Amino acid sequence: MKKLLIISPHFPPINAPDMQRVRLALPYLRAHGWEPTVLAISPESIEGAVMDKHLEDTYPADIRVIRVKGLNSRFTRWAGIGSLWWRCGRALTEAGEGLLKKERFDLAFISTTQFSAFQLGPRWLRRYGLPYVLDYQDPWINDYYRLTGVRPPGGHLKFAFSQWEASRIEPVALREAAGIISVSHSYGAMLADHYPWFLASRLKLLPFGASKADFESLGSYQPPQLLIDFKDGCFHHVYAGRCGPDMTFALTVLFRSFNLFRESHPEQAAKMRFHFIGTDYAPPPLGRDWVLPIAKNEGCLDYVREHRYRVPYFDSLYYLRNADALVAVGSNDPTYSASKFFPYVLARRPLLMIFHKDSPVLRFGQNVGAGVAHGFTGPEDITTLAADIHRRWFVDGECHRYTAFNEAAFEPFSAARMTDGLVAVFEEAMKKKPQS
Repeated sequence: MKKLLIISPHFPPINAPDMQRVRLALPYLRAHGWEPTVLAISPESIEGAVMDKHLEDTYPADIRVIRVKGLNSRFTRWAGIGSLWWRCGRALTEAGEGLLKKERFDLAFISTTQFSAFQLGPRWLRRYGLPYVLDYQDPWINDYYRLTGVRPPGGHLKFAFSQWEASRIEPVALREAAGIISVSHSYGAMLADHYPWFLASRLKLLPFGASKADFESLGSYQPPQLLIDFKDGCFHHVYAGRCGPDMTFALTVLFRSFNLFRESHPEQAAKMRFHFIGTDYAPPPLGRDWVLPIAKNEGCLDYVREHRYRVPYFDSLYYLRNADALVAVGSNDPTYSASKFFPYVLARRPLLMIFHKDSPVLRFGQNVGAGVAHGFTGPEDITTLAADIHRRWFVDGECHRYTAFNEAAFEPFSAARMTDGLVAVFEEAMKKKPQS
């Protein structure tokens, strides 16, 4: 049995998007001959952590998970320091090195959007001869905010620092990596553009897997405090996940199409509600509304509800499964790959998708026949798309009709099959030398 050291700072019971690949792979790794050990940060060290104990029941209970504590944010927030890596990176590094001094591992897998952790790969390769695989769930160096003028998360100063840090760490981590996976085919080209020596073909495309077992284990579960009364006689659309300024186009299209429906069918429209849950990553009381200002600007504020703070994962599954219809809105950034999208499909509800026309999410939805898909390129498409959605989704009644997706086309994206692909990367990484 080969030994795999997984670096996943966020890990159950923490509900965070960037731990999903690891969580979904854990039940299948041993069958492939890999014994995993997970190195994570303790929940009490994660500012604003959303806890979901049910997540710990979705992988084998005997898998070793080593949790480390860093500086609590209450000791650093006064100085404007909230970064998880700045507060806890040293503790994670020391715990990993203490482990590597005592035990031999065959491979490290760094799967996180805490990209500073990528520096552990070359560090441990030099010190302990441990090859590593990187998981690009987002681009680290990202021109989107510079090109569009959109304010980056955390503000311009912190984002500029993260880009400077990336320019120092990323090229070294990429050169010496034994394997690299990515959730989007576009990331390889982006990296090759930044580093002429980098071969885009080195990236293996592996979207997040989908777990039918999550919905099966949901059973009769109900959140302790309901955000939506599904028995109030209204027709409830639900969206669960991050929103932000990069989703302005998609949200504007949605609300403008609904306004057309209000004009054409006022009595039916009066019964409709749109719920957006967990739209901001910031912990209470730091979060802000991203959807309501757009709804207000479009004149349909009375029909829209936004719960900005994150909710437990199984709470979000409850809302998706019990909604009358689902809306999945995407970023203006064509590279955006929403990890939350698979649960939308598996919830088996009428589904409206509004994404950039080049988004991998839109392509996937179209390939498996999931719901009604609409793609945009920019603000010039808003009026046309709004009219089309008004006709198809609202007037023609697609919002009331669920059409089963193509199970055979969906199967390659299952957690089991995606783990097959992940293990293939691991096995190949064991044979390779770092790029020089």
